[in-house]
Amino acid sequence: QVQLVESGGGLVQPGGSLRLSCAASRSIFSIYAMGWYRQAPGNQRELVATITTGGSTNYADSVKGRFTISRDNAKNTVYLQMNSLKPEDTAVYYCTADSRGLGFDSWGQGTQVTVSS
Repeated sequence: QVQLVESGGGLVQPGGSLRLSCAASRSIFSIYAMGWYRQAPGNQRELVATITTGGSTNYADSVKGRFTISRDNAKNTVYLQMNSLKPEDTAVYYCTADSRGLGFDSWGQGTQVTVSS
């Protein structure tokens, strides 16, 4: 497992942008996949985006074309660039890691994103 710390959340107006960061406690070079999930009040946690060690990405339909996930192995950090934010993007965003290709087994504490005018 790996310890993950998210940052970059906050309050933003609709149409605005935020970049979330997820710092890992060790090298992410060999981590099979990393991703972002989110959970809004009263809702289940849902997938936002994932990225494999090879750079393949996957996005929820609701964020395609607006969000971009990336990883910087040299900095042991994963990013989520969020553009054209909508009120329905409001949620706690969690970083996660799948160390061995067997499922996401490490989670950060979450960072709040609020989209409101």
